[in-house]
Amino acid sequence: MENCCGLITAEKQPVPLKSIEVDLEVRDHVATVASTLQYDNKEDKPIEAVFVFPMPDEAAVCHFSAKIGQTLVVAEVKEKQKAREEYDDALSSGQQAFLLEESDQTPDIFSLSVGSLPPGESASIRLEYVIELAVQADDGLRFCLPAVLNPRYQPQGSEGGSVQVTSVPAFIVPYSLSFCARVRSPRPISKVESNCSLDPLEYLNPEQTQATVKLAAGHKFDRDVEVLIYYKDSHQPSAVVEAGQASAKSGTLMGDPVVMLSLYPEFPQDVVSSLASHGEFVFLLDRSGSMGSMNHGVTRIASARDTLLLLLKSLPMGCYFNIYSFGSSYEHIFPKSVKYNKKTMKEALKKVEKMEADLEGTEILQPLKHIYKQACIPNQPRQLFVFTDGEVGNTKEVTNLVKNNSSSHRCFSFGIGQGASSALINGLAKEGGGHPQFITGSERMQPKVMQSLRFALQPAVADTSVTWDLPKGVSVTVLSPPIRTIFQGQRSLLYGQLTGQSSKSDEGCVTVKYSLAGHPSENKLRFSLKPAEDTGLTAHRLGARTLIRSMEMEEKKQDEAVKQKIVEVSVQSGVSSSFTAFIAVNKSNDQPIQGPLLRRNIPLPMMRTCSMPMRKMKMGWAGGPPTMDCKKKSKGFFFGAFQGHKSKGLSGPVGGSSRECSAKVAKSYDSTLSSCSMSRMSHRSCGLQSLSVTLDMPKVNVDLVSAKRPRDPFLQVVSLQQASGCWELQPALADALSKTSDDMEKKKPASVNNEVWATILALIWLHGFQVDAKDEWELLAMKAVSWLRSQNVSCVPECVDAANALLGCKVQKDALGL
Repeated sequence: MENCCGLITAEKQPVPLKSIEVDLEVRDHVATVASTLQYDNKEDKPIEAVFVFPMPDEAAVCHFSAKIGQTLVVAEVKEKQKAREEYDDALSSGQQAFLLEESDQTPDIFSLSVGSLPPGESASIRLEYVIELAVQADDGLRFCLPAVLNPRYQPQGSEGGSVQVTSVPAFIVPYSLSFCARVRSPRPISKVESNCSLDPLEYLNPEQTQATVKLAAGHKFDRDVEVLIYYKDSHQPSAVVEAGQASAKSGTLMGDPVVMLSLYPEFPQDVVSSLASHGEFVFLLDRSGSMGSMNHGVTRIASARDTLLLLLKSLPMGCYFNIYSFGSSYEHIFPKSVKYNKKTMKEALKKVEKMEADLEGTEILQPLKHIYKQACIPNQPRQLFVFTDGEVGNTKEVTNLVKNNSSSHRCFSFGIGQGASSALINGLAKEGGGHPQFITGSERMQPKVMQSLRFALQPAVADTSVTWDLPKGVSVTVLSPPIRTIFQGQRSLLYGQLTGQSSKSDEGCVTVKYSLAGHPSENKLRFSLKPAEDTGLTAHRLGARTLIRSMEMEEKKQDEAVKQKIVEVSVQSGVSSSFTAFIAVNKSNDQPIQGPLLRRNIPLPMMRTCSMPMRKMKMGWAGGPPTMDCKKKSKGFFFGAFQGHKSKGLSGPVGGSSRECSAKVAKSYDSTLSSCSMSRMSHRSCGLQSLSVTLDMPKVNVDLVSAKRPRDPFLQVVSLQQASGCWELQPALADALSKTSDDMEKKKPASVNNEVWATILALIWLHGFQVDAKDEWELLAMKAVSWLRSQNVSCVPECVDAANALLGCKVQKDALGL
């Protein structure tokens, strides 16, 4: 019998990666991340360890080194094909080599190859990147350390192969993670939050402008590590001028100073509060199998259905809308966008309620092409909302399509769940002139989506321009692409390379001008040209990354001249690109490494260890362990982690006779129950009623069908609102408000009609009992108030008093906006 000791893969092979140590250094809104990966070869032969892992797509990877024993080898950035050839040549000659490269299909996946690690040898790999921290709806700055890389769906006929990822359930990932963050800012740090357990925040000075925090001991790889940092007075514009690298030539990007400007345009209040009453709203919903995954007891597709309900209720009368859904194929509710009214809203809601995660793959390109082929409606600006868990392999093809159609619409994107592709979600919004949102962990989707709807309903900024006022003798080369979109309270970043000097003045000024609702506006920021101390080369590297990304997205990116420019900037700045890679070869060892080279793929955690988003599966825990109908054998078939399929779930081989299958599934069932950490609750509280498994081979897909959830009273009240904004007096409303129809009839003022009374009751209930969810219902409440005003009701104060008395609330009339 084979004796396997230590850390092993599912194929009983040793895992050479032992630990990952991450240090996060945050300076205001920019972060430097240093990751150290420790490899040990416990085998009796030399190995090549390959680790495919996620990386934020906005990151500028700027350092890669390896320490073998006492020897430190620092990698260089080279053209990708040359780097690969150098790596292969080193391995074939028995030398140690290390290669770090970005995926050809998507910029948020990297591959790290550790070649010719001798028996008994250790290697410490260090990689560093810098990144801008995204601003969230509540003004927090978001840092995400992706721990999860879900297999990316590659549509048939797409260019390039799919991303090959070795994955195992999160609770058996065979390496450890330690994480420490240090935060510095000109402004006080109010708090630091995370979706993972943290040690208490420790302030390092009395002003509370410096602090440190660590990941609590015992962290499991069951989620991405997300950190939210909050500053006081976070909306202050700022500028940092960074001195050039002393060893670099003057006149080059790294030799000259670089300025990094952070702007927070503020719109006039009357513009912010005015919402458009027109537009074409197109919603594109992912219905692939992975959308059936559970997030804290609720499937992603169920949360998306609830979100669509809120969106449909919040749309203004007179607009146009349509809903598309996609998987391996795509569907639409209407042949083309229709006018929003009582009839079309009701028809759409009926179909939304029946939507399940049953369309298999993630072919987002074809529905997008179909949407863009539809003629735009005059005077109805198109707003596209895309909901997906972001697991596609053709990211660049998708974002290029959005970019080519950016003049006809704005695109708002939502990444759902752990492992969503940041390159896809950010790319859709960036190229489509919209705003990206990520919904992870236990977060509710609805508040973030409704914030984006507010952005979509605000007037679009037009005629944007940026002008620089610099002293004579100083010029600027702008590294950032032109500012195309500005939203209230959202940050805009600009990078510029400063050339020359001035003896007369040490101050510059940048002015952002734009037209908003037909009115010209501008924001100015003055800044010192004197370089700040101790800033390193962060601004240079982020500026280089911005320049590289914009060149990569050019339509003629395959042009040799553009490629050479990208390679030139990448090599000069030491920042990776799609055409370059980091290569390090240890040439200090005179003795070639002997023996055949064994390849070892390092597994990543897969999130959905407790969910099986596939067809023909009803699942629940009552009545004992699951059984499986194994009418057909399937060699190499994995229950939950299916080879050659998108689905992820329970781990462990299943195949053979019915008895063997039942025993193995039961064993997986027992181990999964004991290990499941996703929902943080016992299996009896999952709300699932029965379990049976039927496999229809060889096409394996399973659906997770849970018992019907009791309707949330909040969603029940929302669902009863009419397209016009009013509510009707009916038993269903009484039930949602926990009252009887008789109660509501008796308390109704005699002079008011039923619809006005029902609408005021609903508004009082929302303000009185759902104040914490105000971000979710504020727009539909505004529509209700607008409808009430159109009724010219004279007895509003009497109705408000009666509604407060009935519901036990103390909501003032002014709070309703009446």
